[in-house]
Amino acid sequence: MNTKDAVIAALRKQDDYVSGETLGKTLGISRAAVNSAIRSLRDDGYEILSSTNKGYAISSAPDKINCGELLAYLPSERVENVLCVDCVDSTNNVLRAMAFDGAKAGQIMIAEAQTAGRGRYGRQFVSPKGKGIYISALLRPDNVEPQNAAFITAWVAVAVSNAVEKVSGIRPVVKWVNDLLLGNKKICGILTEMSVESENGHIQYVVIGAGLNVNETAEDFPEELREKATSLYEYTGRKFSRAQIAAEIIKEFDIMAKAFPDDKAKYLSAYRKDCVTVGKNVRVCGKEEKKGVAKEISDDFGLVVRFENGEEKTVSSGEVTVRGENGYT
Repeated sequence: MNTKDAVIAALRKQDDYVSGETLGKTLGISRAAVNSAIRSLRDDGYEILSSTNKGYAISSAPDKINCGELLAYLPSERVENVLCVDCVDSTNNVLRAMAFDGAKAGQIMIAEAQTAGRGRYGRQFVSPKGKGIYISALLRPDNVEPQNAAFITAWVAVAVSNAVEKVSGIRPVVKWVNDLLLGNKKICGILTEMSVESENGHIQYVVIGAGLNVNETAEDFPEELREKATSLYEYTGRKFSRAQIAAEIIKEFDIMAKAFPDDKAKYLSAYRKDCVTVGKNVRVCGKEEKKGVAKEISDDFGLVVRFENGEEKTVSSGEVTVRGENGYT
């Protein structure tokens, strides 16, 4: 953790002013280092009051996600494995490289913006700076077959919905298999990637990524997406602390990692309740397009579809895409 993050965390934990001397002693840094951090934070948009006799206090802060802000919601030992950066091409790309270099399970990557955010099949995920949450997490599941890890995307959907609900009181619904919706518009996309050893089928790592629209306005989305995408702010009219939601997502990811794959029944039940694709007319787009009705979610998080010819098939996210007749479900 850098000095600025440490100072943010220390100030956040105080209800009143705290002296520069106390900050220095608590953090093990010099008064000069404290003063330098305060100046830098002010440059970053933090409004920090100062009093000769009292010290410093935060009066207002920009909506940033950094380790200092996360420490208001997470223990310090958890934040040690969180990397917050200003901008990357894709948090999944960076975390995959870190996994290859030996990063430990539980490593988190968060960016304020992405220049090449992506979803399934390489589709673009628009990631405006300072508006959403762009987060990836590293898992290293033991003794799990690749075919059983394939449905972890559905677990992630449940985890992110849990986090959103805890902070906002609103629970998104799920478009099978990996999109979260509010008011029939996409609020979150999920991308899961894994590395498997070809010789023995052992999973080396799984990188789970989520892009959540939090405080975007319609103007933050390209014109062609404004009828398809929304944000928590657009849906509720309320601004939310992105750091608070990010911290809840991290907590839910940690719970999920410990539960996977043994607590499947719990996540399957939640996913079935959240999924709005069931009961809808769908078009299954594989080698050829077929129309049918989505009947249910299978025990392995697949989508059971009854086609117009009476045939029933369980489709998986790896072999098809599913688009509703109405264009979004």
